[in-house]
Amino acid sequence: MSASSPASAALAATVAAAAALLLLLLLCCPNVARAQTPAFACDASNATLASYGFCNRSAAAAARAADLVSRLTLAEKVGFLVDKQAALPRLGVPLYEWWSEALHGVSYVGPGTRFSPLVPGATSFPQPILTAASFNATLFRAIGEVVSNEARAMHNVGLAGLTFWSPNINIFRDPRWGRGQETPGEDPLLTSKYAVGYVTGLQGAVSGAGALKVAACCKHYTAYDVDNWKGVERYTFDAVVSQQDLDDTFQPPFKSCVVDGNVASVMCSYNQVNGKPTCADKDLLSGVIRGDWKLNGYISSDCDSVDVLYNNQHYTKTPEDAAAISIKAGLDLNCGTFLAQHTVAAVQAGKLSESDVDRAVTNNLVTLMRLGFFDGDPRELPFGNLGPSDVCTPSNQELAREAARQGIVLLKNTGKLPLSATSIKSMAVIGPNANASFTMIGNYEGTPCKYTTPLQGLGANVATVYQPGCTNVGCSGNSLQLDAATKAAASADVTVLVVGADQSIERESLDRTSLLLPGQQPQLVSAVANASSGPCILVVMSGGPFDISFAKSSDKIAAILWVGYPGEAGGAAIADVLFGYHNPSGRLPVTWYPESFTKVPMTDMRMRPDPSTGYPGRTYRFYTGDTVYAFGDGLSYTSFAHHLVSAPKQLALQLAEGHACLTEQCPSVEAEGAHCEGLAFDVHLRVRNAGERSGGHTVFLFSSPPAVHNAPAKHLLGFEKVSLEPGQAGVVAFKVDVCKDLSVVDELGNRKVALGSHTLHVGDLKHTLNLGV
Repeated sequence: MSASSPASAALAATVAAAAALLLLLLLCCPNVARAQTPAFACDASNATLASYGFCNRSAAAAARAADLVSRLTLAEKVGFLVDKQAALPRLGVPLYEWWSEALHGVSYVGPGTRFSPLVPGATSFPQPILTAASFNATLFRAIGEVVSNEARAMHNVGLAGLTFWSPNINIFRDPRWGRGQETPGEDPLLTSKYAVGYVTGLQGAVSGAGALKVAACCKHYTAYDVDNWKGVERYTFDAVVSQQDLDDTFQPPFKSCVVDGNVASVMCSYNQVNGKPTCADKDLLSGVIRGDWKLNGYISSDCDSVDVLYNNQHYTKTPEDAAAISIKAGLDLNCGTFLAQHTVAAVQAGKLSESDVDRAVTNNLVTLMRLGFFDGDPRELPFGNLGPSDVCTPSNQELAREAARQGIVLLKNTGKLPLSATSIKSMAVIGPNANASFTMIGNYEGTPCKYTTPLQGLGANVATVYQPGCTNVGCSGNSLQLDAATKAAASADVTVLVVGADQSIERESLDRTSLLLPGQQPQLVSAVANASSGPCILVVMSGGPFDISFAKSSDKIAAILWVGYPGEAGGAAIADVLFGYHNPSGRLPVTWYPESFTKVPMTDMRMRPDPSTGYPGRTYRFYTGDTVYAFGDGLSYTSFAHHLVSAPKQLALQLAEGHACLTEQCPSVEAEGAHCEGLAFDVHLRVRNAGERSGGHTVFLFSSPPAVHNAPAKHLLGFEKVSLEPGQAGVVAFKVDVCKDLSVVDELGNRKVALGSHTLHVGDLKHTLNLGV
């Protein structure tokens, strides 16, 4: 999403405010309200509207949308192609702002949503990168359900829309990416599971065919993960991606979001892919999203991206050409004003047919029909009982704290954690993020219910002395305050250092060029650790990873935690983990690379290594270099033992008579057809808590396929979260679909099942499965 269009944003905010005012007028002064633009469509008290087919709630959404389209002029139709949808008083249709955001809670970033004294804030969950570290699919959905409850509650009092352009499911391919914090990490399976869980939670189970609680949107399609790196900007970047990498890494989360999550929308990105703007690529939009995956919903542009492909990328000669090529490619909604300005002229010039416009408008209207937008007073519809009292409830706020607890990753522990609150008389809390509040909620944020900073969370348990060490996370020489920080550490029983980043270091439109802690932070950490009279615990608050090798190897640093951007309750969750009220179970959703990795151009999109040039590849699936910490790393205050109960050692694919691979030596066979039907097996494991503390544990099932088609070194097949008491054992079962889960993508982008030995990994366990024909 672009935050770089102030004029558009201001206009959108005005439209949203007007919509909210109209609904509030209707609630308190109905006679005044009805004299103005309608506050909601298909008002049952208006007999004229009741006769319109699009207001017939018993008709199918597609039929209702077709009826409305048939009543519109071309000039009116183009008003339904942009996010600031104009009112149509003659048909009783109110204005509507499509752009709302709910990345990790209801946000004020989108102009379709705002806070007021009626609803001053909403629950702010951790940034997705930390929630993903929980590897808890149940949690992903639970957060989505709470966010949609609060969204609907705000909609019912005129403060929010119904279309939320979240989640961000791009792959966190490069550790320097400023928006990696918004994503579930670097693994396609984890990202897919997150997408399906969060989208399902948001959109809800509503009575009625295809009905939606709110409409989610999976973005940014596709191969989007360069914002602004050394002058290379997303607006003009051409992502050169092989078909193998596209289908193996970048596309799977979007496919899962559409096919398994039944998401209502997909947003195309700013960048080009192999020379074509994604929002003008008919193969990617009409061909894949709507054709192959059968999207039931609308395709939106990122904000002003149609304008960008014309004015920045110079992809077309005229603005009418840009409007025509985008709509014909399959774009339905333009965040921005470009299509409202140029579509009529494109039709008049014969570059676009009115039927193309009708198709796009219909897709948008069907979505609104499914949301109940054309069903009258929202208070009389499903979820109409939700209101301000359903926002920031105690249970919602507790879930935000629990999500942060489950995501926090313990990376190092020399035995000093957990801390004992009763034995600590004084704690030094030091660092530029030690008293962070706004930093904890990351970007695409909303006003939170309240904040609990790290200092407040720790101070609720023991007496604290606070020193920032640096006046900000940039920690330049002028802002370094070493003397006060080291004195505090020297006189305390224990020291907690909270360092890392904020949105001045990593954000939308800002990628990093270094993986080291910003500015003088390493000097601060080392000086404070050396001065500490007691254990020194390092807490890293960030979205992206850092090279903290010096801290990992230092015997002066007793423990290291990564806490992401932990949301409104972050400080409480950090204290819960440090004092042992919660046993950490988070695992890293990304690889932590050394600073030497920054020699690799961020713009090189290749996933696979190239030994001939020393190119190391990317993410745990392909990377061949050294790591600071690996994907999936994370410690606990207890230990867990794995035992393989059952898994097959050999399976045969029953190929059709005459198949070439029955007589030839084939490295792989196609991952579709009759030989794939019902071809699955179970892996049963017994997991035992072998320690003295209860705790949660993520069981990962990885596979290393045969070395064909430049396959990944290993890839994640599944994960399950279990919670066990000391000495307790539980059974975890994975169902493996051979053609779906064990397949790899070949050089041409075709999915294949590699023949030969596949090694299954669970912890230290390894099991060999031979696939033959």
